[in-house]
Amino acid sequence: MKGTTAFDRITQTPGVMGGKPCVKGTRVTVGMIVGEIGAGTSIDALLADYPYLERADVMQALRYAAWRVQEREVLLEAAAA
Repeated sequence: MKGTTAFDRITQTPGVMGGKPCVKGTRVTVGMIVGEIGAGTSIDALLADYPYLERADVMQALRYAAWRVQEREVLLEAAAA
């Protein structure tokens, strides 16, 4: 997945949830979804708790989180003064 065009269900708006990535049209953050799944909550249980979410929302949030953690940090050496 190159770019963010593959993430049509995920939005980032500065005034919504502090600019964290959310499922479009909701205040459900990608981080909350990943945290719940990581804590052992099943997707079906998550969907029951948040009936306005769709399975595709949860799956895209997980793919988005995976994409974000694949970003690389390149450390540069300090320039000699």
